[in-house]
Amino acid sequence: QVRLVESGGGLVQTGGSLKLSCTADLTLEYYAIGWFRQAPGKEREGVSCIFGKFSTSGRTVVYGDFVKGRFTISRDNAKNTVSLQMNSLKPEDTAVYYCNAVDRYGLLVYWGQGTQVTVSS
Repeated sequence: QVRLVESGGGLVQTGGSLKLSCTADLTLEYYAIGWFRQAPGKEREGVSCIFGKFSTSGRTVVYGDFVKGRFTISRDNAKNTVSLQMNSLKPEDTAVYYCNAVDRYGLLVYWGQGTQVTVSS
């Protein structure tokens, strides 16, 4: 059973920052890693994605329109970690944040359990 683990969530005031991390018991650099979020009563939405080592998409990262330059996704292959640095947080960013891993063929998809991010006004 593959396990993805998110960490770094918490409570922060408007305008503050948090850094989420995703690690797993598989080699993340071979996978596209996505961050998603789900607020109460809303559908899960994509936040950001960083493509895997064998990606042929021609892109390395993508962000949801609502990010507007506030978030940065990155890899640390030595630590087998993908991070999401979130700055200028707003109350509407409050949600459970999940990471997922997708293999190069799109056949294997793994999800973490999520980490809560709460932004107070």
